[in-house]
Amino acid sequence: MERLICLAVGYVFGLFQTSYIYGRLHGIDIRKHGSGNAGTTNMLRTLGTKAGAITLLGDALKCVAAVWVIRLIFHGTHADMLPLLSFYTAAGVIFGHNFPFYLNFRGGKGIAATAGLILSLNWYLTLFGFVTFALTLLLTHYVSLGSLLVYVGFMIELVIMGQRGVFGMTQNYLNEMYAVGAVLTLLAFWMHRSNIQRLWHHEERKTYLFKKKK
Repeated sequence: MERLICLAVGYVFGLFQTSYIYGRLHGIDIRKHGSGNAGTTNMLRTLGTKAGAITLLGDALKCVAAVWVIRLIFHGTHADMLPLLSFYTAAGVIFGHNFPFYLNFRGGKGIAATAGLILSLNWYLTLFGFVTFALTLLLTHYVSLGSLLVYVGFMIELVIMGQRGVFGMTQNYLNEMYAVGAVLTLLAFWMHRSNIQRLWHHEERKTYLFKKKK
């Protein structure tokens, strides 16, 4: 039952579509511009750096907030499985973000919300994810590649840290957490399937945070 509660709470938080709300405040439906995706990258390309930063922050913090609420609810009764419940909550946020019912299930791709999950779990995972993404973007200028590499690295680090006892859970809870993490990873790759195809054919659009000096 607690897992269903986490998924439900997460989904509700995930319905806060930062890019859609910000876009509407500026007179546009972000899903009708650029790539059509209601996420950070499309906001960055369509409305600029400020809009992209606000979207990233809003989508990450909604996951952090959802996890915080769940920890408040269950810290006294399920302290031995809070990291697992955090994962279920984040999964709900990501599904709410990707498939918001009030937008005909057309949302984002869940990367910024995933950043919120990583931020909620462990500072080392946060640092590792940031460095992985930043280096990939700096060297290739492909946001999609950076996002996918963050997920791959996250899963590897998650298992390593879990087996080293960082999360303080029994093996059955750890295995369940790995399974949820694997589902989220597969979902991320599925949501980026068109990006992967473009990357393969060297047709993916590059993103530059700072314009080159002429």
